[in-house]
Amino acid sequence: MTNSGVKSRTVIIGIDGVPFRLMDTLSKEGVLPNFAELRKDGVFRKMASSIPEISSVSWSSIITGKNPGEHGIYGFTDIIPDTYDLAFPNFSDLKSPAFWQFGNTDDKKYVIINVPSTYPAQEINGFLVSGFVAIDLEKATYPKSYLPELTKMGYRIDVDSSKGHESKALLLDDLFLVHEIRTRAIRKLWDDIDWDVFMIVFTGSDRIGHFLWDAYEDPNHEHHQRFLDYFSEIDKTIGEIASSLEEGDNLIMCSDHGMELTEHNINVNKILKENGFLNLGNGPSLQYNNIIEGSRAFAMDPGRIYINRVGKYPRGSVQPGEDKQVIDEIIDLFMGLEINGKKIIKTAYRKEEIYKGSQIGNAPDIILLSNKGFNLKASLSELFEPKPNASKALTGKHSQDDAFLFVKGNDNNVIVPQKPKVEDIVGILNKLNR
Repeated sequence: MTNSGVKSRTVIIGIDGVPFRLMDTLSKEGVLPNFAELRKDGVFRKMASSIPEISSVSWSSIITGKNPGEHGIYGFTDIIPDTYDLAFPNFSDLKSPAFWQFGNTDDKKYVIINVPSTYPAQEINGFLVSGFVAIDLEKATYPKSYLPELTKMGYRIDVDSSKGHESKALLLDDLFLVHEIRTRAIRKLWDDIDWDVFMIVFTGSDRIGHFLWDAYEDPNHEHHQRFLDYFSEIDKTIGEIASSLEEGDNLIMCSDHGMELTEHNINVNKILKENGFLNLGNGPSLQYNNIIEGSRAFAMDPGRIYINRVGKYPRGSVQPGEDKQVIDEIIDLFMGLEINGKKIIKTAYRKEEIYKGSQIGNAPDIILLSNKGFNLKASLSELFEPKPNASKALTGKHSQDDAFLFVKGNDNNVIVPQKPKVEDIVGILNKLNR
């Protein structure tokens, strides 16, 4: 990378699914020497993720500065109004503008690489290539003039996660390959565009966390060292970016949520069904169109519970005025669940307790936040599944309260809240760029 120009710029580096404690520990243990050097002269704090702690929700809050009640994204899937059909929200469904779409930013140029939930790519003053979930590189790229260069370098939007179910070693090989290609794309775009804000998100960190968090926790695991080596590669790219910053440039680093070991999978719809809140027809598995009369509630991943209201859903059963009692009953049910004397649910939120804005009508009525180790799912499998077999399944799960934020710029202690949350990043960016 080369340096040119004198204007103050901001770089945002996202590392998906990485908890504060990993960045803290590995920078102290020498695995992340470049970040260790950076953190000597900046603000490094634990940050609260979105609720629910899903990448699509969290990154939407990070790039808009808004909560889900304003930007309208509550998960990777949603229910189409007046039906039980599934929808898959994308960037076009975002109800609040991303920071590069603000009306007062017309004179600034942006490079946006691999930010989740920015597919399909929309017009931008600069360059954007979408991140997960993106199914077509052409539709993920703006302007299209960069498509031949990305294709030539073998650019990949994501790793092949199916390899993780086949072989953890194959997944690791793919993680290293995709990261190397991503770094080449960074170098190319860094020099090609006279940018004001450069944002890159590494998502392989989330994939390795889901499939191999047990390898991080266990120093004797066969893949423990390669897990560390992968984060060393990310740190090398961080170091390369940091060394290319000019005097007066700003740096923001963050994750969208944390990660922790899965101890039990908790199947929310199974619990609703077993306790008389959800009735299904004779279908072989959970299909929302299989919901029948008498159902009072249903759940979507990870712990989003919707009241099956008359007039809102085709076979709604809860009349106006009855919803509060149903919500209270469901919260009491989940707050009382335990395994081996340990409470499963940390908090059960009513939507109005955590959301605000014009999109709150589409929000889940109850949002469950689990205690450490409990992975909430919308499945109809066994009520409580024990720790997954590490050779076959995902061993890491998202955590909500320990994402991380690092800021290096002028007046760091003034602009960074003591207890930051994902919605704060746009405000920090705006203050840095004044």
